[in-house]
Amino acid sequence: MKMNLSKNNNSSCLKRLRFRSIVQSNTTLLFTFFAMLLITSCGEDFLDRQPIIGSVEEDFYNTEEDAISAVNAAYATLQFELSPAGHFRWFWGDIMSDDSDKGGDGDGDAFELLKLEQFQGATNTDFLQGEWEANYEGIYRANKVLENVPNIEMNGQTKSEILGEALALRAYFHYNLVTIFGNIPVVDHVLLPSEYNIAQSSPSEAWALIESDLKTAILDLPLRSEYPLTDLGRITKGMAQSLLGKAYMYQGKYTEAQAAFEDVVGSAEYELVPDYGTIWTEAGENNIESIFEIQYMNASGGNWGRNNANEGTFSNVFMRARGDFGGFGFNIPTQDLIDEFFVEGFEDPRLQHTVFRIGDEMGDRGVFTIDATGGFPHEYYQKKIFNSKSEEAPFGDPVPNGGTNDRIIRYADVLLMHAEAAARNGNDGAAQTSLNAVRARVGLDPVTSTGSQLLNAIYHERRVELAMEGHRFFDLIRSGRAAEVLGPLGYQEGVHNLFPIPQFEITKSNGVYSQNPGY
Repeated sequence: MKMNLSKNNNSSCLKRLRFRSIVQSNTTLLFTFFAMLLITSCGEDFLDRQPIIGSVEEDFYNTEEDAISAVNAAYATLQFELSPAGHFRWFWGDIMSDDSDKGGDGDGDAFELLKLEQFQGATNTDFLQGEWEANYEGIYRANKVLENVPNIEMNGQTKSEILGEALALRAYFHYNLVTIFGNIPVVDHVLLPSEYNIAQSSPSEAWALIESDLKTAILDLPLRSEYPLTDLGRITKGMAQSLLGKAYMYQGKYTEAQAAFEDVVGSAEYELVPDYGTIWTEAGENNIESIFEIQYMNASGGNWGRNNANEGTFSNVFMRARGDFGGFGFNIPTQDLIDEFFVEGFEDPRLQHTVFRIGDEMGDRGVFTIDATGGFPHEYYQKKIFNSKSEEAPFGDPVPNGGTNDRIIRYADVLLMHAEAAARNGNDGAAQTSLNAVRARVGLDPVTSTGSQLLNAIYHERRVELAMEGHRFFDLIRSGRAAEVLGPLGYQEGVHNLFPIPQFEITKSNGVYSQNPGY
């Protein structure tokens, strides 16, 4: 067994393995401890980082355990949420769309987020700075693996898998950056001091690296079934194939996208979970439908002061209702989203698993009433990222120790992406097959329409199936529907399809970086 990412045994997905690798001997413990401090420290800016040099690094990248620790450090950046400020996927995918409103304790609570939601956002917000820094920290750590692990004498298969994981992680972090910011510095190696002000690349250059990294990773990564159960949650061949398909979709390469998704479907590695409502339960984590999840645990001991070391999520408390429910009340589902669940003339059965409505039991925390939430006038709260009180951290502050995994890619997402790609390629039969597999899971009749009606049915299905999972804004952008759907909310095509480059980064680059148009 290489490493344990599963939470089924209530172990840490990253930290426990890191500790396991450094207790081989007192000497190894000493050197690895200081090396990991260097690798996992997050400076204020990825470009101002001094390279790891000297005897500590030389003593570190020598063993298989060192390689495992290094790739674990790259995984750890997936868990960054408040560095230096909140930059959750649901900020960009949900709140910026027509699916949800900011919420919180009124307009003044995270006011900069409200301005972004209204497409009037400033360019110097910590929210965007946090997103920028966290992804580049992940790229830096992945590049350290890719440059150092090849020189380690170790098991060849394990080495190939670690390098494949690092490539997939580097691709994922670049994917986040290019879809959010557009013109970004593409960083395919650990930068020398002379390269700290590396120029921005075009989106096409970023996509080229993403595609290249994922194609190489696919060759080396194992299938899900080739991992032991204790390694559930690690990056697999299916994750790289799925992300490659999503990258193709974003670029409008529908023939390539369809083929990539068919590789995932044809692998027979994934199935739709029979009961839709169990996907977001604790028992439903890393299930047969899961292709890629960010792993979180409720017993990491994380706190507000060391957010880069947290292994718990803040999403649980940030999105839970206020008042009796002890949350912050962000990411409030809109009436427009609720109405989408009724467009076929009846209530889609997925609605009850997507939102809480007045009168619903909110887990073991009580019945949802306006009074119970402190008088906030919201009729809906999201349900997918919700934890009952019985699931809170067994020690320490429960706020930074939510245990709910972030489901990044589900098999249903892949099936619906495949359906969309096939429909755009004129293959209505293949599109209907994938679309109707998702509908059949919740007992809905098959769709028999073709052409544009079929494509609209797929768009509808993605909205209700994946609601409140951080996809909606990006689906609207890549499919060319954002101006029509979000125009009444202030969206302008050619401007708001990208977010502004953080002003701090532009200033610090001494004019090397330029701002996105319209900001």
